[in-house]
Amino acid sequence: MRVKIHREGTNILVILFFILACINTPAWMFIRPMWIPVTFTTLSVITYLLVLNFFRSPRRHFPGDASRNIVVSSVDGKVVALEETYEPEILKRNVIQLSVFMTVFNVHANWFPVNGEVELVRHHKGRFLSAYLPKSSVENERSTVLIKATNGQQILVRQIAGAVARRIVTYAQPGEEANIEDHMGFIKFGSRVDIFLPLDAKVLVKIGDKTTGGITEVALLSDNPSAESCNVNIPVNV
Repeated sequence: MRVKIHREGTNILVILFFILACINTPAWMFIRPMWIPVTFTTLSVITYLLVLNFFRSPRRHFPGDASRNIVVSSVDGKVVALEETYEPEILKRNVIQLSVFMTVFNVHANWFPVNGEVELVRHHKGRFLSAYLPKSSVENERSTVLIKATNGQQILVRQIAGAVARRIVTYAQPGEEANIEDHMGFIKFGSRVDIFLPLDAKVLVKIGDKTTGGITEVALLSDNPSAESCNVNIPVNV
């Protein structure tokens, strides 16, 4: 896996570098004793490396057979919710909700969970509760992407902002191809992604498992999907 800096972080890293340089240069020139500028520089380097780590963007290639009805994790993180629930906003039916929480130390790029076609993209304004809380899925600022997988079933992915994350970026557009090796979006500074699966999907992970975006297989879709899991009425004005 090759790693580069995500485009969402380029401007932030450049601006942060100049801010830290403006703080540290006068400190080394005018402040004594020496332990004070040394402390400034040490804290600055640690801060910059943490932000640099946050915006890393590894190039990943799914090692398995992508032609299977496979669902992969959209993000790096830990599975914090796995349950049957009713999805009221788009699908309006019972589904399996699989939620992965990201800390500030995880890669925050988001991958498509399935191969298929993007049918709908919708942004929802909301609160900024801790993304670890279950109610953040329906109350927080969020972006929803509906994908028709290659087997015909509809998979819903929801990017959720957290208490610190205040910006969700979604690259997916209706009508575009979804590929599990491509980025679906990016969330800045600590957040969560929910994947809503059909009830007949075979879940391959459990609560507490660590996932790698674009790599970890989290579910298998049915070879004989039901008609309900393949169709949802999409409003024309979305």
